[in-house]
Amino acid sequence: MTADYNKIMWPNKDETDRLLNDARDKSAGAADALFGEFREPLRRMIGLRLDPAIARRVDASDIVQDVLLEANLRLVEYLKKPDMPFHLWLRHLAQDRIIDTHRRHRLAQRRSIDKEQSIERPAWSDDSSASLAQQFVDQERTPASEAIQHELQRKLASAVNELADDDREIILMRHHEMLSNQEVAAALTLTEAAASMRYLRAVRRLKAVLVPG
Repeated sequence: MTADYNKIMWPNKDETDRLLNDARDKSAGAADALFGEFREPLRRMIGLRLDPAIARRVDASDIVQDVLLEANLRLVEYLKKPDMPFHLWLRHLAQDRIIDTHRRHRLAQRRSIDKEQSIERPAWSDDSSASLAQQFVDQERTPASEAIQHELQRKLASAVNELADDDREIILMRHHEMLSNQEVAAALTLTEAAASMRYLRAVRRLKAVLVPG
């Protein structure tokens, strides 16, 4: 399950490297093909992080378009000095856009947005959250364990929403984007040991909510 989800979330590294080489050689259509591969993964990554109230006003696809426009302008710069894997570089650009979007809408329209009552689930409380909830329950697929897992996923949605920003981010990175600890460390500019400790801390806090006592 993990490997398959990872393939869906971010494009295959070998194919990405091939497209990057084509773009470096200025092959016709290479940049468009490269960005086309990342459009949907970026939309999912951004959708996971948009506040539900803001998501009703701003479509994740519009933010993706802005990210890809910026990436296209900076692609030559990246190709000259690729300091991080391409998907992490795009994530960095996307994170900046998400922060700007939240800041702009929260400051300019805070009152009207906050009056709205969200009727949709946060984006991170989808089926992929089962992989995290299953860490804390019996793995046998009995009727009882199915009911427990359903309740745990409900509690998980609430628990993740209450986490500090750093803890929430690393849970999303590890369990929804399926990034490795090494990739998380690179994206957050941490040592691998520090990234691992931050992840374990976040999981402990979730576990305390999901399985009290």
